Amino acid sequence: MLHWMTAGESHGEALTAVVDGVPAGVEITSEDIREALARRRLGHGRGARQSFERDELRILGGIRHGRTIGSPVSLQIGNSEWPRWSTVMSADPVEAEALLVDAGTGDERELARNRPLTRPRPGHADLPGMLKYDLPEARPVLERASARETAARVALGAVAEALLAQVAGIRLVSHVVRVGTVALPEDVAAPQPQDTARLDADPVRCTDPATSAAMVSLIDEARKAGDTLGGVVEVVATGVPVGLGSHVQADRRLDARLAGALMSIQAVKGVEVGDGFAQAQLRGSAAHDEILSVRSGGVSRASNRAGGVEGGISNGSPVRVRAAFKPISTVPRALRTVDMATGEEATGLHQRSDTCAVVPGAVIAQAMTALVLADALTDKTGGDSVVQARSSLVSYLDRVAERTRW
Repeated sequence: MLHWMTAGESHGEALTAVVDGVPAGVEITSEDIREALARRRLGHGRGARQSFERDELRILGGIRHGRTIGSPVSLQIGNSEWPRWSTVMSADPVEAEALLVDAGTGDERELARNRPLTRPRPGHADLPGMLKYDLPEARPVLERASARETAARVALGAVAEALLAQVAGIRLVSHVVRVGTVALPEDVAAPQPQDTARLDADPVRCTDPATSAAMVSLIDEARKAGDTLGGVVEVVATGVPVGLGSHVQADRRLDARLAGALMSIQAVKGVEVGDGFAQAQLRGSAAHDEILSVRSGGVSRASNRAGGVEGGISNGSPVRVRAAFKPISTVPRALRTVDMATGEEATGLHQRSDTCAVVPGAVIAQAMTALVLADALTDKTGGDSVVQARSSLVSYLDRVAERTRW
């Protein structure tokens, strides 16, 4: 039911995001979206780029007086650094001589932005992108492959979260469970949506202070060593009703849609729903969530190892997903590569980068989870407005209650 798309390049004039299918009446303001974008910029280990590059939001359509109106929601996130890049990233042809001129400061790093990027970085889309699109350099590839694009996804995620909360009371929270070798102890309870402000204030978005301090220390060590770190994030969605997704077709399975969405995030190399990989180590008698009868009516679960999804359908428990981020590929120590212009051995090009981007990764994963759940919810409820969607959901849940009343 929801269809969304982003466009734009990392150093282009702006990113654009459009989502179609949002029912009318969802309350959302530019401040709500700006708060989500600001959350994406947080985190210990971020690079210098976060200190000078700003997300300049404009709502171009689909929202009037703080409410969606049923038409596509169109958002633009301007790049405050665009004047420095207007020649290099110009949509129209420029004179060759213009690319030989620096930005006016004489800084060698600024002049370097004009040079062809012919030394692809291992771990990035540079080399396969150059070969696939028959490009002489990596600039056109890295500009779009950059994680800067996720700002547009986070903006759309804010709209999706508003829809989820106002139609179904679904709320989300995200946190970091691992940075490098430092992991959150398994006996620490997962945070709740009301913990978001506390997590925002933590330097690594970790719910346990002792683990947070160890993560910060490890990031500092990696920065001093000229290296980078990856990690694992978790998203928890509470209030998800039973019945989102379906078992009848592969592309309607909720777990498959969640996995695909999270794997689409730059640098994500692994996804699990619930206890996923740990569950694979258990015997069947210990791996599944036993169903219990509630005396007042209804059913409950003895555990939530399935992460709220069984057979591709939400089962009424909190939906819980994790995504593993590889270490950032732009390594200050520079890895071996080949200069595509000469065929000679070289070291990969290096631009400003983070030491660890797992913290914003959690916020991005939350946005993607929200978009999938919002799509599944609107698919289930239908309706052109929030009132209609909510009425449909209430009617459905009344029937579910009847089926489980003994």
